[in-house]
Amino acid sequence: MLGKVVVIGVGLIGGSFALSLKKAGAVGEVVGMGRSPKVLERALELGIVDSITVSSEQAMRGASLVLIAAPVAQTQAILAALEPYLEPHTVVTDAGSTKGDVVHAARAALGNKIGQFVPGHPIAGRESNGPDAAIDDLYVGKKTVITALPENRVGDVELVAGAWQACGALIHHLSPQEHDRVFAAVSHLPHLLAFALVDDIANKPHAELLFQYAASGFRDFTRIAGSSAEMWRDISLANRDALLGELDAYLAQLTALRGKLADGDGAALEAVYANARRARRAWTGEIEKAEQPAPSSAE
Repeated sequence: MLGKVVVIGVGLIGGSFALSLKKAGAVGEVVGMGRSPKVLERALELGIVDSITVSSEQAMRGASLVLIAAPVAQTQAILAALEPYLEPHTVVTDAGSTKGDVVHAARAALGNKIGQFVPGHPIAGRESNGPDAAIDDLYVGKKTVITALPENRVGDVELVAGAWQACGALIHHLSPQEHDRVFAAVSHLPHLLAFALVDDIANKPHAELLFQYAASGFRDFTRIAGSSAEMWRDISLANRDALLGELDAYLAQLTALRGKLADGDGAALEAVYANARRARRAWTGEIEKAEQPAPSSAE
């Protein structure tokens, strides 16, 4: 049971975290903070948070856990504002999609208090944003990656893990460097591609006609292009080196596919498509198994 939890950024990610803890009966009080008074008022109106404040001193007083659910470029400024009021028992975590830059920012802002910061990343989301998008089961059956630091106390890592587990998440552990390499390939590159495709079509002179005939395949492929442009700008720049490496590899794959298509090499195209189909089926099968609820034990 957590006492007071502070959520900085009460939109989809932070708001869903708060609602999930409340649903689980795992928190005593949730305090909301953020840049927009209008967004904070909406979160309060929806019952996502119990109170709101713009005062770091007031928010941090007696807090057990602080979640930073804001664009990663804001991390250092947020932590610097919290640092003077960070009590010895308070643990701070984040939900950022990149970790190397976040850890660097935390070290700069917190100094010798860095041990109280436990980096994390919940692997869940929707294309909608803001408090109205928050739901109390967003994290059920989804992974949360914790990228613990050498300075972290075991109990503090367990506190963060326990909070996410109360939300229904499955805990995984990676180093910050491993995390950024992995997610450049399976998250950051797909977002870049979805944004690029929709932007390309939107800029064509006959865009209205194209969108008129875009159906479920286009919708599924480009769903993530409805995500926050500000957030994904920050993620792309924060993980630039790893993302550039993945983008170069993808460009090479596209060039090879273009050659097969230009040559009319149907067998080679089919081989690529079939391999991708097998890999995706195996991957979705593993996801379905992981997300199945555990069988209840007999009384």
